[in-house]
Amino acid sequence: MSTIMKSYKFILRSTLMMAFISIIPSCDSILDDPQEKEIVISGIDYNNTALRRELIEGAYYTLYNIQWETFPLISVRGDDVWAEGDQVPLFETEAYRYDRSFWIYNSVWLNLYSDIINWWAAIEEIEKFNELSSDPEVGFQYIAEIKVMQGYELFQLARLWGGLLIPTSSQTNALYEARVTPFDEVMQYISDLMDEAMPELPTGAPNQRSDISGGITVYTALAIKAMANLELKNWQAVVDATGGIIGSGLFSLYPDYYSLFKTPGKLASENILELQYSDFGQGTGEGIRYLHAFFGPNNWTPAVAGSAGGWGFWEPSMKYIKFMLDRGETERLETSVLFTQEGIDSLTAQPGYETLPAFISNTTRDGDIWGTTDGSANPRAIFQSGKHYLPSNQLVPGRTDYGSNKNFICIRYAEILLMHAEALTQGAASSAMSADEAVNLVRSRAGLADLSGVTIDDVLDEKFAEFGMEWGIRFYDLVRHDRTNDLDGYSSDKRFLPYPLAQFDLLPQLDTD
Repeated sequence: MSTIMKSYKFILRSTLMMAFISIIPSCDSILDDPQEKEIVISGIDYNNTALRRELIEGAYYTLYNIQWETFPLISVRGDDVWAEGDQVPLFETEAYRYDRSFWIYNSVWLNLYSDIINWWAAIEEIEKFNELSSDPEVGFQYIAEIKVMQGYELFQLARLWGGLLIPTSSQTNALYEARVTPFDEVMQYISDLMDEAMPELPTGAPNQRSDISGGITVYTALAIKAMANLELKNWQAVVDATGGIIGSGLFSLYPDYYSLFKTPGKLASENILELQYSDFGQGTGEGIRYLHAFFGPNNWTPAVAGSAGGWGFWEPSMKYIKFMLDRGETERLETSVLFTQEGIDSLTAQPGYETLPAFISNTTRDGDIWGTTDGSANPRAIFQSGKHYLPSNQLVPGRTDYGSNKNFICIRYAEILLMHAEALTQGAASSAMSADEAVNLVRSRAGLADLSGVTIDDVLDEKFAEFGMEWGIRFYDLVRHDRTNDLDGYSSDKRFLPYPLAQFDLLPQLDTD
């Protein structure tokens, strides 16, 4: 685990970092009185360029400190997942009935915008150090890394809301007058921002960095550039960016799909952007973690007694499970879906699914039982997401929080391969790899036979199988290719969420109705 997480408390206590994070002092709004947002820093020795290191570490801490509600809002609208629990407006969002007053809409808006503006503050401070530095190239690299972070979160904001206000400094008063930049222009801005950052970025794989293990490199920027151009349907740009990653020879699919999403998969050569967490090998004391309880079971029998469960809010869909069974999927289905006995019973009650493969069980290969030993009913989800599961026997002894010490993968090499194939089926050309080769690499790991003459249908099916429950990839694929007939209640005017109601008084240009 990198020193970023080990030193985060010191970072947050430092005068410089407190100025960095105090731009957004509360969750009430992204914009209050502009005068309250002025950055006032005194007593900073800008000759002490070692302080730049604290700024980049704080920037990574901000990236890793993603709030739990952000991921489900990004990811809930596909046919691969169902919302569970008690957040009725999240169910409604899944059904494309949007409530602009829903607290999660405003919270996610604030979460992502706060990060982007805080990162602008870090950039501005690094620039001040660079003016007095004998090695400004270090600062240039840090600024480039932060721009990649900004690009990634702008990408998520735009996929949720379409047109955006694009911050260009830490001074938020400028947003009062900013125009709403249309979705396609936001994506082009992100693509251009990645081009701007790449010359200053490290050229290895993230897991090869010795200064910030798992940190951003030129290939992270290429991946985000590819993702932005995918939304633009700029197919050749997608192939060029993904081809740069493929041609580097630095990335490979982790051979064990099941373990990729667990402790052994941390900093794997497949992971291009990965949020890092740690218990530092200690059973007590400080630990940095994502709130995986959102995904966890509210009724289970863990192999390690005393391991905590979760909220039962995130459930793979029956459609996804049937799709995987129909394809003869084994390891990807076992990895992606955790079965309660109720889930198994509900599945075998479906015509054509009366007999299930032997690997489908309510006991995982690590001995955790989904549900209770007495077979009592699960009050919420009857399936759970295995990609957000850390076996209880992989918890650091003494730790009990669900998923404690588990990293969160954002971008994988598998996605690069399948984006490459997707763009090739749409007419782009590549010298790096054919669509057949890209798809078959992914299928080979899953134990499936090779395909020949890959079509867009093959690619989208492969992405459905590979990325179920991951970052809303399924929903955005279906929308991009106008294949939304299977999304009950969806229509083209539901592609983007309405802007949060709480922002209208502050930003009247958002009121486009």
